[in-house]
Amino acid sequence: MKIRIRNGRLVDPASGTDAVRDVFIAAGRIAAIGAPPDAFHANRVIDAAGLVVCPGLIDLSARLREPGYEYRATLESEMEAAVAGGVTTLACPPDTDPPLDEPGLVEMLKYRARNLNRARVCPLGALTTGLSGKRLTEMAELTEAGCVGFSQAGTPVVDTAVLRSAMQYAAGFGYAVWLQPEDSFLAGKGVAHDGEVASRLGLAGIPVVAETIALFTLLQLARETGVRLHVMRLSSAAGVAMLRAAREGGLAVSADVSINHLHLSEADIGYFDPHARLGPPLRAASDREALRAAAADGTIDAICSDHTPVDDDAKQLPFGEAEPGATGLELLLPLTLKWGEELGLPLARSLARITTEPARILGLEAGRMEPGAAADLCLFDPLAERTVSRAGLVSQGKNTPFLGAHLKAVVRMTLVGGNPVYEAGRSDQG
Repeated sequence: MKIRIRNGRLVDPASGTDAVRDVFIAAGRIAAIGAPPDAFHANRVIDAAGLVVCPGLIDLSARLREPGYEYRATLESEMEAAVAGGVTTLACPPDTDPPLDEPGLVEMLKYRARNLNRARVCPLGALTTGLSGKRLTEMAELTEAGCVGFSQAGTPVVDTAVLRSAMQYAAGFGYAVWLQPEDSFLAGKGVAHDGEVASRLGLAGIPVVAETIALFTLLQLARETGVRLHVMRLSSAAGVAMLRAAREGGLAVSADVSINHLHLSEADIGYFDPHARLGPPLRAASDREALRAAAADGTIDAICSDHTPVDDDAKQLPFGEAEPGATGLELLLPLTLKWGEELGLPLARSLARITTEPARILGLEAGRMEPGAAADLCLFDPLAERTVSRAGLVSQGKNTPFLGAHLKAVVRMTLVGGNPVYEAGRSDQG
């Protein structure tokens, strides 16, 4: 199909373009920008007047809940949620049931995702078998099956000798290792940030040092082994300072932050609100401000949704018993733009954190708009507003701390490989 998108405000963080330009699509790729190619005859013309046309969003953490947790969400429901949020590529952690530690599981997930004809799925393979932290997986076979990196999701490797061996092996083959810094002994059975709010509510706390001690270990081992390390879900000002110092010292390390942690703090727990039970926990307001600034200046490379659908039975419990996690795929765009607007950032700079930078971390030729690039695009109305509600969420997971929030930026269309897979209020089935 040949498509012409006309009159849209094209914002491409990779090239710095921010201007009204037409986009011409053929054979699933961008054929031209500005003037049409010779003999181009569109099968469909999309009028994007008043809309922003940008690269499709790339989310570095979206749990699809398959295999094993279909009662919380299905691949179908979460892929629909992805394209409804303008997300065209997503990385999924390996903490499924069973974990993604066998090539067959990865191949099955990739196959099912392709057949749904929605967003592109980039699985992260388990770093250790069963996420046990004891024995390394067959990384070469998992890479061949389609894994883009290796992770423990939220389960740390306690044995640092195993972690060192895993990093050495990954470094030898050029594989990326994605790890969340948390010392399981210091975190213990904590459920909230070890601060004023947890003390007042009588909740078991997780201290910042649980993050910084684990982060110190990861950075030191990365420096020794030369592994390509990606730090997942930073949550503290102290962690940001350590990351900044490591990068200034020449260590090639990337990092992301959850969109939840750029807007919320421990105060948002309120009166034991289980929607604010997240992992890592929401920390002090000073930590939130440090994270916001680090994402703005590039110390933190990317912003992710940390999409974790949780069913009501597991969420609507006393705070300490509720399962951590929140739905976020459909909120990544408006919450990122809200963060950028509050800091006075140019639109292209805000969008870079959810397009070009995640693409770079994943090692993908994506997140940019240029002739020859795949036509993975998001068209959104920057002025339209929505109120976040359970009924309005496409995801099977309806729990988020942003329920009731009024947010600007509504996705009107999402294209993947030149195919309109989502249009305002409806989803194309082919």
